[in-house]
Amino acid sequence: MISALKVLEDFQNVQDRLDPLLYVVALLASLAAAYVAAGLYRLFYESRGTGSQVHRAFPLLALAVTSIFIGVQLSLPLSLGLLGSLSIIRFRTPIKEPEEVGFIMLVIAASISAATFNFHFLVLLYAIAVASLFATRGARRWKWLKRSGLVIASVPDAAAADAAPRLAQLLERHVGQCRLESASSRDGTTSLQWAFSGLKTDVAALQAAAREAGPIAALQIHLDRAGGQR
Repeated sequence: MISALKVLEDFQNVQDRLDPLLYVVALLASLAAAYVAAGLYRLFYESRGTGSQVHRAFPLLALAVTSIFIGVQLSLPLSLGLLGSLSIIRFRTPIKEPEEVGFIMLVIAASISAATFNFHFLVLLYAIAVASLFATRGARRWKWLKRSGLVIASVPDAAAADAAPRLAQLLERHVGQCRLESASSRDGTTSLQWAFSGLKTDVAALQAAAREAGPIAALQIHLDRAGGQR
């Protein structure tokens, strides 16, 4: 009986401390921040990646995180119950693009700022995040920060000494920059791997030209992003 009265008293204290207007303001602020994050994701990464379109979950994620952290602040027993209930959640879909992790954390950080009513932190967070995204986009123009893909050629061991410099010269004509990253030999075949940036021609033309450079058993061209054939 005493414990039941204690629980009712705790819930009454929670209701007294919870201002519905502030709660709604926090939810609206986190929701607006989530839509901004979704817009930034679509602007900077949607056309480049092959991810799961995670930005569609940003609004609901922001509302849920904001509500959880407001509840955590109001009552310690309630917060323990909320965090305990979250432990049953398991994410089975893998994150396919690294930028998805960053945007999810951005939404969570903004939601926590809204839940603690630190709206100035939220504004500063997004101002610096937007600036960093534009800075990252600008930095890609510098060749030393940019890589377009990999070329992996397999040649017989006996022809590797002659084929390697010819392949390097060919790549220099078809790409902006290239460098030999690794070379390995196994079962009579040498595998050479170059990283390149600034593809000047089509992939098909590069493959045809590479085959003329020597006895190549296999040639693989891996692009760092979808659709990056030029």
